[in-house]
Amino acid sequence: MAITRDHELHKRRLGRNVGVGLVLVAFIFLVFGLTIAKVQRGGTVEAFDHTYRPALDPAVRPLSGGGE
Repeated sequence: MAITRDHELHKRRLGRNVGVGLVLVAFIFLVFGLTIAKVQRGGTVEAFDHTYRPALDPAVRPLSGGGE
């Protein structure tokens, strides 16, 4: 005979906890997958770092190699 008996409330709570855990794991995999996709795509990874970047300024035209 068990020392403690599981109440029906404990079974429902366990089901909810497992559900929340699965949702959290799915969210972690989603964020990880998006991060991997962004890193593999390459390109420039620029963040907001309080510095001036001419590449983001529409008033500055990039230099072309056409020799105009």
